[in-house]
Amino acid sequence: MIKLKKVSAHTTGLIFGMLFGLWHAVWAILVMAGLAAPVLDWIYGLHFLSNPFKVMAFDLTTAVMLVVFTSVVGYIVGWVSAIIWNTLTKK
Repeated sequence: MIKLKKVSAHTTGLIFGMLFGLWHAVWAILVMAGLAAPVLDWIYGLHFLSNPFKVMAFDLTTAVMLVVFTSVVGYIVGWVSAIIWNTLTKK
């Protein structure tokens, strides 16, 4: 039988937080570069949908709030996931 190891809730939270934050930082860079609308059009097209959204102008304050907020949410998701994992893998 495979023995499943406990995971650190803090470390898992940090990993998820960094991933969520990085993902949204890339999005903010795409908005700043003027490439976000074509990316959205492409993604919606892959799903056989038309894009109903308009990308707003880049704002640094909004971009920072987006990255910080999603990083915090990512940390919480990772932390909760680790707690659930550790609970479900107890003997």
